[in-house]
Amino acid sequence: MTKKINLFANLKSDFASGLVVFLVALPLCLGIAMASGAPLFSGIISGVIGGIVIGYLSKSHISVSGPAAGLTAIVLTAISDLGAFDIFLTAVFIAGLIQLGLGFIKAGSISNYFPTNVIEGMLAGIGIIIILKQLPHAFGYDNDFEGDQSFLQMDGSNTFSTLLGVFDYIQLGSVVITIISLLILIAWDKVSFLKKLKLIPGALVAVVIGVVLNEIFTLSGSSLAIAKEHLVSLPVPTSFDEFKTIFVTPNFSGIMNPKVWIVGLTIAIVASIETLLCIEASDRMDVQKRYTDTNVELKAQGIGNILSALIGGLPMTSVVVRSSANNNAGAKSKMSTIIHGILLLISVVAIPLILNKIPLATLAAVLLLVGYKLAKPATFKHFWEKGKYQFLPFIATLLAVVFTDLLKGVVLGIIISIIFVLKGNLKRAYSFRKEQYADGDIIHIDLAQEVSFLNKAAIKSTLNDIPENSKVVIHAHDTVYIAHDILDLIHEFKTTRAIDENIKVKLKGFKKAYRLENSGETPNKVTFEHYYDAAQRKTIKREIILEELTK
Repeated sequence: MTKKINLFANLKSDFASGLVVFLVALPLCLGIAMASGAPLFSGIISGVIGGIVIGYLSKSHISVSGPAAGLTAIVLTAISDLGAFDIFLTAVFIAGLIQLGLGFIKAGSISNYFPTNVIEGMLAGIGIIIILKQLPHAFGYDNDFEGDQSFLQMDGSNTFSTLLGVFDYIQLGSVVITIISLLILIAWDKVSFLKKLKLIPGALVAVVIGVVLNEIFTLSGSSLAIAKEHLVSLPVPTSFDEFKTIFVTPNFSGIMNPKVWIVGLTIAIVASIETLLCIEASDRMDVQKRYTDTNVELKAQGIGNILSALIGGLPMTSVVVRSSANNNAGAKSKMSTIIHGILLLISVVAIPLILNKIPLATLAAVLLLVGYKLAKPATFKHFWEKGKYQFLPFIATLLAVVFTDLLKGVVLGIIISIIFVLKGNLKRAYSFRKEQYADGDIIHIDLAQEVSFLNKAAIKSTLNDIPENSKVVIHAHDTVYIAHDILDLIHEFKTTRAIDENIKVKLKGFKKAYRLENSGETPNKVTFEHYYDAAQRKTIKREIILEELTK
């Protein structure tokens, strides 16, 4: 029986963390919508649904859903190819239905096969991306949109060239506010009496002080005043009719367009994989080590994307940046995610003018700390000490995530992990030992618990190198599974080459199902019998092997 969750049990800590996630999510929702070529409010709509609807339906306690940077290029291209945003919404609706179906067929179970070092490499890579992408905003250079995670940017530049371009666009007011915000955030984590103020998150204090400082700079006519283009830019409806235009419904006339279905399928697959990766990462971050039902998560994401499409929102996934901010802020349950969605909704309706006074530099400071916690030096040290088989997939995933994208990075990490597993499996499938006895050498080959066809080449090479006139004992006491290829190889060695080269072969511990009889204590002998095969209408000569060795 599933334990019923009390959403209000940790309301104090969840409200504080929800507030932090709201502050992080607001500019990300707007930035991703802008980069996607979609109406700005479409990002807010998906953020609200991702928080309230998916937050409620999901079984994850930490993850936060919303518009994802990983879908930006797909959305931008799709809107252009389909010719209208309302037709694109039909594709999002289809994507939601597909995700719902994936949940019912339990496709979420594939997340169990993501290696830990790859997930940690993905998180560290995203942490480095956040730091590299937020440094320009911290200095007042806001050329790139909030939430961008691509190394190659849409304007033809890249992450490094943008960083170098910072020196030509430094805004001193932004630098001052970034430094003060960072000091507040660090102090809130380190100073004991400030840590006790759990109801007041450090991010909120940093934002309030950032707004107040910039207002003082502006009213005093200081050169440190931050211009409007370096502040949050939430659209402000001036009338009820203008507010109604925020909501766009799908144009279902495009349902017969094959392109719409291709876009829908693409979004469903990419969004589902990114969600499963984020859920796995969120479970890794969760200090209480709770595990999420990924099949329920896919259903929740499907319902969320269906609703988002119906009222003009972008497609969404579970997102690492927001989930990490949620965890770092001390979230205890999914109520934090729901609160962040409610705050997004209230902010759009009630206080857009106030939110538009928030400096992007302050939010950059919040995200810089999120990035650092994802890519802490201790994480690198941990995997380095675990050895190359753990470190190489970790670092390869990290670098590929930074220089390509999340999915390519994870795929590369998994491929390298599989290669190492296969390599290790080839080595561990059997052990080879030689012991000296008074009457000569006995070669022992001990088979492991599982011996697959992948071990055929190595075992074949080992058997081939056994010299003439040797004594060989092949042990299978510990085996659970031996592939037919290996059994055939052993049978052929024992019945052919061993006889030709006077190699005494003893089999020990082989199960009856293997159809290789365990050896006795008399020499190998081969005799033949003739019998008439009615099917082939001829006499067949058949070998009879006596499976025994001398002592």
